[in-house]
Amino acid sequence: MKKSHLIVGLLISAFVIVGATIAQAADKVDMTGTWNCAVTTPQGTGTPIFELKQAGDKLTGTYQGQFGKTAVTGSVKGTAFEINFVLDPDKVKVIYKGKIEGGKKISGTIEFVGKAKGTFVGEKG
Repeated sequence: MKKSHLIVGLLISAFVIVGATIAQAADKVDMTGTWNCAVTTPQGTGTPIFELKQAGDKLTGTYQGQFGKTAVTGSVKGTAFEINFVLDPDKVKVIYKGKIEGGKKISGTIEFVGKAKGTFVGEKG
């Protein structure tokens, strides 16, 4: 193999590795912080606040809103996330599923399992 072919091959490999690393970095987000949200359901609207901490792909924190304050758990994969909690005293499971946009905005769906569904948007405070 000619030396020039070897150099070209090495350069192409380097560009592929750098490109993959940049793409992975672009998908990594950090949801740690305060998220001010607006929820819309057929039953009405609400403005919950999430205080979240992200460790790897795991989320923990609190929900505070119309239904009081409670602990939440969840996960992040790329720019997709899910947050779960249970409302007392009815034991209704609530699931927020959404996407993170630019690290500062979120949007998606909310489900009060067996009760109602809606949508939400939010911004990092």
